[in-house]
Amino acid sequence: MAVAAYIDPFPTSAFLGVERSVTGRSWRDRLDARGSARALAIAQQHGISELLARVLAGRGVESDAVEAYLDPTIKRLLPDPHGLTSMPIAASRIADAVTKGEIVAIFGDYDVDGATASALLAHYLRRCGLDPIIHIPDRIFEGYGPNVDAVRSLAQRGVTLLITVDCGTTSIEPLAEARQLGVDTIVIDHHQADERLPPALAIVNPNRADDLSGLGHLAAVGLVFVTLVAVARELRRRGFWNAIHAEPDLLSLLHLVALGTIADVVPLKGLNRAFVAKGLIALRRREHAGTTALMDAARLSGPPEPWHLGFLLGPRINAGGRIGRADLGARLLLEEDASEAARIAGELERLNRERQALELAMLQQAEAEALGALGLEDKGAVIVTAQDGWHPGVVGLIAARLKERYGRPAFAIALEPGGTGTGSGRSIAGVDLGKAVRRAVSKGLLLKGGGHAMAAGVTLRRDALAAFRAFLEEALASAVEVARRDTALLVDGAVSAGGATVELVEAISRAGPFGAGNPEPVLALPSHTLAYVDPVGDNHIRARLRSGDGRFINAIAFRAAGQPLGKALVESRGRPMHAAGSLTIDRWQGTERVQMRLIDVAPPN
Repeated sequence: MAVAAYIDPFPTSAFLGVERSVTGRSWRDRLDARGSARALAIAQQHGISELLARVLAGRGVESDAVEAYLDPTIKRLLPDPHGLTSMPIAASRIADAVTKGEIVAIFGDYDVDGATASALLAHYLRRCGLDPIIHIPDRIFEGYGPNVDAVRSLAQRGVTLLITVDCGTTSIEPLAEARQLGVDTIVIDHHQADERLPPALAIVNPNRADDLSGLGHLAAVGLVFVTLVAVARELRRRGFWNAIHAEPDLLSLLHLVALGTIADVVPLKGLNRAFVAKGLIALRRREHAGTTALMDAARLSGPPEPWHLGFLLGPRINAGGRIGRADLGARLLLEEDASEAARIAGELERLNRERQALELAMLQQAEAEALGALGLEDKGAVIVTAQDGWHPGVVGLIAARLKERYGRPAFAIALEPGGTGTGSGRSIAGVDLGKAVRRAVSKGLLLKGGGHAMAAGVTLRRDALAAFRAFLEEALASAVEVARRDTALLVDGAVSAGGATVELVEAISRAGPFGAGNPEPVLALPSHTLAYVDPVGDNHIRARLRSGDGRFINAIAFRAAGQPLGKALVESRGRPMHAAGSLTIDRWQGTERVQMRLIDVAPPN
């Protein structure tokens, strides 16, 4: 049964009749009756497969928008940069620095978005004849965002323009110091803003209250790209480009925009889809020494896909900021010498392995604490774990794992000897963590805090931990209850092992790139026998499923060992199960095979 449009025998209930899977979820058709009708119309009007049409309809694409959706282009989706508040001022001031040959400093965040945004801006300014200073703060000793000591140091080096990327929106005191020292500042950031803004010359942030651009979904690296479009336009107006300074091709730098956009888990809609779609093409050309060395270190031999950026390349860039030298990621992305790029990528690979070992040990402690707090009745809206001796650079990963494991917002906090703690939080869809953290700061529960809806960072006193936990429980209880009420797995269609071909996967991929805001299609394998199940690698489960006609498909369930999904797979060897997951192409030694990334299974009724 290779199904383009699966006719569900349980149309008024659950998909394949699955009311409760092994992970405790019901399976639901992503399309209601109206959506199914729209999918049929899309298939007929555009001559595409019904399964691809179902995927498009399930993501809200109307029939008249199909062609544009299947080919997202920068030219069509790029807005007028001046629609962003403060952009005219920012573009003009950066153009001034270029034409006058000023000393410019770039102050970036230590994550992938910050590293790619810093590298993108520095690369462009270098092509304009400048030699910008890049400062990525040390996560432990400096913390997030600009600080007064760093600002003073940069001023002493002759910096006249400081540009912060992926940070700066809440840095009132450091940017006031910059003004006092005669240094102009421009903030390019996407984090949520308070009513009070720092005294910068320009703050380009679509999430400030007075910005009506509608670009709040862009990552910082995307905002830097839009800013550079405005700068290029201004320099063109001034007649700057000539035989000495040839205008840089911004489109050739989209590999950086794609990497930062995927790694920061911003919604893949509108311009972000175009950034990633075109950036993946640039990555596949392997023309840039830094990202090529990174792909080689990650042993990525085939063409990179969005999930490779998020799960293979991003963590290696992050490793420098988490437990090593904070600027390693940005340095690698700017490196043009292949041998030096390989050396830096090798160092990041070593740091990533060290990070993985730290994460494993910390996660065991965090899960034990979380289980104790939730109790047998699994009660509580938010998980807040804290331990002495945890590495501050890894707490964000621990929070993400706890959020995935327990299906609710989670914080992990590294307690320090001085009586303070530094931590990170990750949220679930529909629960605004950044807003709650800013309220906690205003109430005096936190020394520092900020972020956006899905992620936040905090600094607090050890003795305020219980009060912070209680505040979050009260502030987020209703939102978490609503968000967790319907945990259904939305299924796009069904297919058999024999129908899961490379051609099918390639057809579905036309609706990509997939990620946050544009979810990867979930397909079901109805009643396939688990012919083979075995643990593999770090807590993964490998399986082989057989359909009724004897055809096979390989599958893998990541980080499932010891979890409900992994236990069910092991216990169900040799038995038929409904399986659900996403189809990918597994490339190995020149051959291509379809593989399913399993996310759920359920026994047939």
